[in-house]
Amino acid sequence: MAEINVTPFVDVMLVLLIIFMVTAPLLASGVPVDLPDSRANPIDQQPDQVTISIDPTGTIFIGNERVETGGLPDALAAIDRGQAGNEPVIVLRGDRTLQYARVMAVMGELNRAGFSSISLVTNSSQSAP
Repeated sequence: MAEINVTPFVDVMLVLLIIFMVTAPLLASGVPVDLPDSRANPIDQQPDQVTISIDPTGTIFIGNERVETGGLPDALAAIDRGQAGNEPVIVLRGDRTLQYARVMAVMGELNRAGFSSISLVTNSSQSAP
């Protein structure tokens, strides 16, 4: 009588599940940014959100694509706006070592391009400032 032993199959599937659970958060953001800490409540991710990252050197990335110096207005104009009245949420990730003026300059360009829904991403913190 031939029987299929499923124990090795289950073991392999559990190992693959653990590997994917560990690597999935690393794939979500390809630009290495040391985020500041905050006690803000987490927000839900949306499928049509656009991630803009500013690395420690001040280089701007839209998604994983580097934006050339002075090319942010053109890059923002190329973003798909979707349906009327349903613009994408902009998620801004800025390194903690950046000057405030650099982040505000990017936010000013976002506002100038017509994006009014901007979320700032931080790490969660347990202690009050």
